[in-house]
Amino acid sequence: MARRLRFFKEQMLKAGVSPKYSTTPVDVNIDDLEAGEFFHSAQSRAIEQQREFESRHLGDDSMETPLLQDQELLGDSSKQVKLGFLAGLVPRDKSMVFERILFRATRGNVFLRQATVEHPVTDPVSGEKKNVFVIFYAGEKAKAKILKICEAFGANRYPFAEELGKQAQMITEVSGRLLELKTTIDAGLHHRDHLLNTIGAQFEQWDVLVRKEKSIHHTLNMLSLDVTKKCLVAEGWSPVFANKQIQDALQRAALDSNSQVNAIFQVLHTRELPPTFFRTNKFTSSFQGIIDSYGVAKYQEANPTVYTVVTFPFLFAVMFGDWGHGICLLLAALYFIIREKKLSSQSSNTESWCKKQKLDDITEMTFGGRYVILLMALFSIYTGFIYNEFFSVPFPLFAPSAYDCRDLSCRDATTVGMIKVRDTYPFGVDPVWHGTRSELPFLNSLKMKMSILLGVAQMNLGIVMSYCNAIFFRNRVNVWFQFIPQMIFLNSLFGYLALLIIVKWCTGSQADLYHILIYMFLSPADDLGENQLFVGQKNLQLVLLLLAFISVPWMLLPKPFILKKQHEARHGAESYTPLESTDESLQADSNHDSHGHEEFEFSEVFVHQLIHTIEFVLGAVSNTASYLRLWALSLAHSELSSVFYEKVLLMACGYNNVIILIVGLIVFIFATVGVLLVMETLSAFLHALRLHWVEFQNKFYEGDGYKFHPFSFSLLDDEE
Repeated sequence: MARRLRFFKEQMLKAGVSPKYSTTPVDVNIDDLEAGEFFHSAQSRAIEQQREFESRHLGDDSMETPLLQDQELLGDSSKQVKLGFLAGLVPRDKSMVFERILFRATRGNVFLRQATVEHPVTDPVSGEKKNVFVIFYAGEKAKAKILKICEAFGANRYPFAEELGKQAQMITEVSGRLLELKTTIDAGLHHRDHLLNTIGAQFEQWDVLVRKEKSIHHTLNMLSLDVTKKCLVAEGWSPVFANKQIQDALQRAALDSNSQVNAIFQVLHTRELPPTFFRTNKFTSSFQGIIDSYGVAKYQEANPTVYTVVTFPFLFAVMFGDWGHGICLLLAALYFIIREKKLSSQSSNTESWCKKQKLDDITEMTFGGRYVILLMALFSIYTGFIYNEFFSVPFPLFAPSAYDCRDLSCRDATTVGMIKVRDTYPFGVDPVWHGTRSELPFLNSLKMKMSILLGVAQMNLGIVMSYCNAIFFRNRVNVWFQFIPQMIFLNSLFGYLALLIIVKWCTGSQADLYHILIYMFLSPADDLGENQLFVGQKNLQLVLLLLAFISVPWMLLPKPFILKKQHEARHGAESYTPLESTDESLQADSNHDSHGHEEFEFSEVFVHQLIHTIEFVLGAVSNTASYLRLWALSLAHSELSSVFYEKVLLMACGYNNVIILIVGLIVFIFATVGVLLVMETLSAFLHALRLHWVEFQNKFYEGDGYKFHPFSFSLLDDEE
């Protein structure tokens, strides 16, 4: 039945017939169509051809007139030559070569005429398009040569009688046969269209029904027969919260089918790793898709999506901080959310002939992440208020600037500087920093230190998540020999750096943090001098450096030996076990064999732990440096926005010309939309994605599970 439906679908696509959504078929009288239109047209054409044929007989140039009216030949009957002719079809691409060969073979003693038919004639076997030709010749030798050439070129020859009476009779017979064939074909086409329209009225219902039946039979084929071969046994996975629903559904099915035996639902205990299933909604599904693109979580593993819902749009906003651009993103997200019902029906539409237009790939992808864009826009507005940038223009939104010029003309503002006359600006960057000579050094220092703080905080969150996984799976080895040394190593170096940044901000010190961190390794015993931020800093650095060095062998050495000892103890206790004779116990042993009796290679475990330790130690440095992309992209976004505003919009306003102003405004809008709202959005999105996949999730997330795919009719369109 499915093959028939595919055949019907192909025929409807060829005929341009669309399936109708109404269940009532269209009433079409095929007899009226055939008799009223096609036979009438066929009869009128036959009458016209008959009249044309009779006019040829009554005219001056009748069929009795010789073809060649050469006066010289008619005058001398002894010189008259009997001419023969051949007619047929030759491939169009060989027509010129065919004519040239005929001319050379007969030395020009033939008359060839070729013509392109109004309706192109195509060979049904080879598919070549052909031209019609007629050849006039004199003599049997010329005829023999022409026949051989026609055979060599694959030309189709058609016999045509030389007597005029037989020619007229043949024309009449062929014309009649053509009319009959055309009438039959037209009637068949109309009958086919009528049948396809009738099928199209119910095709959608048939197609859905057949796909459901196929999916049901495909699932039933996975079931196995019991020993008595009277019942089907199915083993599968189901969420724990759905057990009651499954039992109710089985009972309803037994009652509806009048079955004498009720279905039995029993929970099995197995060592196989179950699939992973997270209940999501339209808001969290896109965030879960971001995590699943990296890898599906192992069963009962901590799900990073819980934190990604907040951290992903926030890190994006750190790189995209401009509340003017954030408002533009917010409007785009609100457009997709407001038209959610209409666009979701178009997004789920997979048929090419449906009345509703299907979304293109980019629009469908953007619509799927509409709530991600919404949060990215809201956080961008928030960070834009912190950076105090509206299309790179600062505004004193929350209070007047804390600084003022020394005089009314502000001549010394860029050289001597300004004086503080009010309280510190309450929220974000003071607008007076924008446009000054200190703007770039100040914002660079601020954003770079902020990036390090955010990176250290998120990496610590990842290590804490590894502790949660270890506690949940009762893996104390990972707690003592992975979580604790990793926390010590990371915070002894970069946690200490984050502490120095906060202390420097709070105290207003001029200490060089680069110098402190570098000489902490090169010469830890030297005095800090003017770079000392607090009392006891030197001793603290020595302790932290010692802890960092101790944590490396702490991660590397104990864990492989402990795992080896646990393996030997576990398998030593299981060396002698009582024999069990039941089939269930044998089957259980075979199931446990692959998990409980796996081989333990100490060298492989040690090398794996060595790689893991080196990866974490080097990754702590590279990952912290990787978070500096937050500073770099934020600076690039701010500078691009400033360039477009100053070099395009303000420069166009300076000419005092309406046309130049309009052109400058158009260029500014297109540059802002194309570069800042499209390219920069995509760039910041990809960088935020990398920070989560590499720098955050590699601290705890294995992602080696597989997704739970329940049986559902709603997934039939995706499977097709």
